[in-house]
Amino acid sequence: MRKTPLVISIVSLAVALAAIILVLTVGKGSKKEAASEGESTEATAAKGDIVYIDLDKILMEYDMANDLRSVVETKVQNIQAEVNRRGKKLESDVKAFQEKIDKGLMTRSTAEVQGQKLQQQEADFNNYAAQKQQEIQEEQVVMMNQLGDAIQTFLQKYNEEKQYSMILTNQGGAPVITADPALDITEDVLAGLNAEYIRNKDNKGKE
Repeated sequence: MRKTPLVISIVSLAVALAAIILVLTVGKGSKKEAASEGESTEATAAKGDIVYIDLDKILMEYDMANDLRSVVETKVQNIQAEVNRRGKKLESDVKAFQEKIDKGLMTRSTAEVQGQKLQQQEADFNNYAAQKQQEIQEEQVVMMNQLGDAIQTFLQKYNEEKQYSMILTNQGGAPVITADPALDITEDVLAGLNAEYIRNKDNKGKE
């Protein structure tokens, strides 16, 4: 009987979010008060500039990304442990069945019945493993959506004050191959994101 292996892995957030390009155009109206509190680093880019953020750095140092990644990793580990346990049980049952066949310890009719039962067990296991893989993929999608929404929502408020012509997400040297370092607002955005995330966590804790 063929054993179907299951490989479950966490897709890197940096790769998963590579397609997110946040382009914010300057809106008309008066300049608003700062949208984020606790920013420790002030960007030197000027109003009307085209600026960019390093998405890889943000996904590595954004507290929300680290918290969500930790939650998903724990779920994956628990699911993988259960899948492995069931897989080993099936493997043990198949091995015991084969040993009885080899030693002639059961009749042909009994062996046929037992063999059919094991085939059904294998089918059930494969269905279970596929279901769990799908659950993990859904967890990853939700995680990516939460991060993408949080970053985009923050940048929209952030740009109401900064009024940059455009904010690009740069990842692995694309789409920004080279640029004036003054146009890199990553540290400023990261500080604001973390400050907002901590503030929101504190507010939820008080509810």
